[in-house]
Amino acid sequence: FLRRTTQLLSRYGIETHGIVPVPAEERLETRWYQLFFVWFSSCMNLLSFSTGTAGPAFFSMGVRDSLAIIIVVNLVCCLLPGFFAVFGPKLGMRAMVQARFSWGYFGAIVPAVLNAFSLEGFLILNCIIGGQTIASLSSQLNDTLGIVILGIVSLIVTFCGYRVIHGYESVAWIPNVIAFIAMLAVGYPQLHENLSAPVPPATPANVISFASFLASNIIGWCPMISDYGIYHSPDASSARIFIYTYLGFFVSNVTGQALGAAFAAAAPNVPAWNAGFDDSSSVGGLLHNVLLPTGAFGKILTALVALSISSACAPTMYTFSNSFMAIATWFSTVPRWVFVLISEGILIPVAIIGAKRFYATFVDILNIVGYWSSIFCAIILTEHMFFRRASFSEDQYPISTWASYALLPSSIPAVVAFVCAAGALVPFMSQAWYVGPVARQGSGDVGVFVGFVVGAIVYALARSFEKILYRKMY
Repeated sequence: FLRRTTQLLSRYGIETHGIVPVPAEERLETRWYQLFFVWFSSCMNLLSFSTGTAGPAFFSMGVRDSLAIIIVVNLVCCLLPGFFAVFGPKLGMRAMVQARFSWGYFGAIVPAVLNAFSLEGFLILNCIIGGQTIASLSSQLNDTLGIVILGIVSLIVTFCGYRVIHGYESVAWIPNVIAFIAMLAVGYPQLHENLSAPVPPATPANVISFASFLASNIIGWCPMISDYGIYHSPDASSARIFIYTYLGFFVSNVTGQALGAAFAAAAPNVPAWNAGFDDSSSVGGLLHNVLLPTGAFGKILTALVALSISSACAPTMYTFSNSFMAIATWFSTVPRWVFVLISEGILIPVAIIGAKRFYATFVDILNIVGYWSSIFCAIILTEHMFFRRASFSEDQYPISTWASYALLPSSIPAVVAFVCAAGALVPFMSQAWYVGPVARQGSGDVGVFVGFVVGAIVYALARSFEKILYRKMY
């Protein structure tokens, strides 16, 4: 049944390619601007806006402090997704398949499983935000209806595959940019007035925790980035791919997060905005109430912004299916579209429940994603720079060995580095459900940064020791 259905879908142009690496002769796409727009659209929406609102609403930051942290963190952290984007066109491998060249065949199951769970968490967050936004349009609507509508729109886009996702992302940013410009035009007097409002000085712990929260948001994209360049030609320079991706992330995140911080900081002083914000729990309500003076135009914009959150959902759901296929050989034989349907089945009921406790859910999921993703990034980066000589040649990445556990590296260095880094970051964690002993001393949540540094150091040492041992044995 699955085979016949897949063949039928293929005839209608639905992507049915699994996780097998795409050979160089099939990587022919040269529309490099897609590598900008796929991330610009994914981040230029209410998700980045709501990330910015967490500064004033959750970490008690003033607007000036929030903006400074947003700019600095994005300047540095957007380097990572830019780096990971190069792997897609150069190697033609999905992110979780490429991970096998540092994590080993069996070790790569760890990030594949974590990625699947993390991406589902992102999907849930996106749908909660979109559901709240749709619900804000009318008292006759609620979060649940909005979540269902958004889940179905995302499913349709994702089901069609890679090329449809890229086409959709090339235009999905338009209503969001128009809405953000309209919000600025309508709310500028209140925003300008709020700049001079007195605010308590930011504590070091809150500054560090907000920076960690923002970093987690960006780093969480890295385990999926290369999936969206595997059909693009490897002929482009690494610098070109990097710049397109870096700018896609930086421009969209700084814009969306800065606006979110500005409006969230001003909301307590503007009764209409604060009513929509609903005690910092409804970003969609804040957007709607800011645009309320524009009448029907504002309602149309709000609806379009809510629906365009699928620009973040579609890539996430797509990589969820790829990650599941990389977990085990048996999973890789199941068509991608089956895992897309599974993701949809999980997404809607969990998002409906999670919508009742938005901000705590948002912070918990993003930080947990950031913890493991930072370690993953450190291991991949260290392997590529120090043990693969920063080269994408066939000598350094023999792609034909992607499914051979005997020919891929040992999993021991990566797993040891992951366990050590995960253990090292625990005392530095600061979550609603756990605060580590170091974080309790006022350091804030620096677990993401500790995990990255320890992961890189331990992996470099373990991998070097393994290579020395291997030479002595053979």
